[in-house]
Amino acid sequence: MGWAGRRRIVAAVTAVAVAATVGVIAYRVLAPAEVSTPARDDYPARSVPAAGVTGRLPVAPLIVDGRLRVYAAPRQVYADQPVDGRSRRTPYWSFRRWPASLDAVVASGTTVVSRWSDGQLVALDARTGRVTWRADGPEPASERAARRTGTAVVWRPSGLSVSGTADGRPVVVTSGDGEIRAVDLADGGQLWRAAVDSDCREPLGIGPGGRLLTVDGCDGPAVVEFRDVATGVVTTRWRPPGADDELTATLIGCEPGGVGCAALRTAGPGDGSARGWLLGPDEPIETPALDGPGTDLVDETAVGIVGGVLVGRAVPDGGQRWRVEVGPGRVIAVQPGRVHVLTEANELVTLDPATGARLSGFVLDIGSDGTGWAPGDAYAADGYVVVERLRRPVDPDGDDQRYYLTAESLIIAAT
Repeated sequence: MGWAGRRRIVAAVTAVAVAATVGVIAYRVLAPAEVSTPARDDYPARSVPAAGVTGRLPVAPLIVDGRLRVYAAPRQVYADQPVDGRSRRTPYWSFRRWPASLDAVVASGTTVVSRWSDGQLVALDARTGRVTWRADGPEPASERAARRTGTAVVWRPSGLSVSGTADGRPVVVTSGDGEIRAVDLADGGQLWRAAVDSDCREPLGIGPGGRLLTVDGCDGPAVVEFRDVATGVVTTRWRPPGADDELTATLIGCEPGGVGCAALRTAGPGDGSARGWLLGPDEPIETPALDGPGTDLVDETAVGIVGGVLVGRAVPDGGQRWRVEVGPGRVIAVQPGRVHVLTEANELVTLDPATGARLSGFVLDIGSDGTGWAPGDAYAADGYVVVERLRRPVDPDGDDQRYYLTAESLIIAAT
C-alpha cells in the first residue's frame, strides 16, 4: 500500500474518532437529564421581622412554610433563605431538568410540586430539596407565556393546584392537553383521570369543599362546571340566571395558587354585568357585596375602595362592618387576617379585615429606587407582600428592560 493509501486510512480513522467524540459530547449535553442539589444546611427557623420593606428580588418568590423563598427558572426550581433576606441568596437547594421546561410550581405545607412541559410532576421536600415522588400528567395545553420575573409560573399556576378533599385529604390536580388528572400529594399515586376538550374548557381553580371549577363552553351557552377532586365526578353544572351566552368567570377570596376560593365573579360581554357569588356546598349564592371588579373577599368580609374609603362588608348579607379613609388606591392583595391596600403614593397599608384596624403602613421604597413606579402583579402569604414594580408609563408590549423598573423589580415587605 502506498503513502497515499495509508493517508486515506488514517484520515478515515481520525474522522470516525472525531465523530464518535462529538457524538458522546452531544449526548452528554443534549440527553434528557436531571440534576438535584439537596440542602446542605439545617432547615431554617421562621423569621419574625418588624413591619417594613425587607428586600428586593429579580424573580418572583413563592413563600413556603414561612421559611423559604422558592423560585422558578426556565428549567429549574430552587429555593433560598431566609424569607426576609435583603436579596436573592445562593440556592438552599435546587432541582433542574433537561430538555423539559418548567411550567408551574405550587406548594402545600413542606411539599413543593412542579409541573414540566412534558407533563411530568415532580414533588420536592422543601426541608431538604430531595425528590419525594414523580408522576405522569397531561402536557400543558399551550406554552406558558412568562416574563422575566416568572410570576405566571409561581403566582398564577393555571393547570396545577393542590386541594383538600371534603374529608381533608390533600390532592394534586393537573389539567392540560385533553385531560385532567389527580394524584395523592403524599406519594404521587394516581387517584383518577378524566378526558376533556381543553380547547373549550377553561380551568379556574379550586373552590371550597374540594371542587374544581371550570368554564365549559363546548356545547351551547357557557356554564360553570364543578368537579369533585376526590373522585373526578362532575357534581354540578351551573349557569347564572339571566346570563348571556358568553360568560367569563373569576375566582376571588383565594389562597395562593388559586385554591380554597370562597367566591366567584361572573360577567358577560357588556359593561356593568359583573355579579358576585358566594361558593358553598350547593349552587352559588348571589352576593351583591362582591359585584365590584375591585372587590376582594377575606375572612367572610368583602373589601373594596370607593372614593378613597376602604369599606368592609359582611358576606353574604352585605351589611357594613367598618369603613376607613385610605385615599386613592386599590386592594392589591389579601391573606387570612390581612387586607393590603396600595395607595397612589405606593404606600402599603395593611388592615384587619374583621375590624378595619390599621396593622401597619409604610412606603414601598428601598435603596435609591424611589416610588415613581406602577404596580404589576402582587402576592401575599405568611404575613409578607411582594409587588412587581413597572416602569412608567407602563408599556405591556415593551421588552423586559423597558417593562420593569430595575433588574431587581420585585419588592418584598413584612406586614
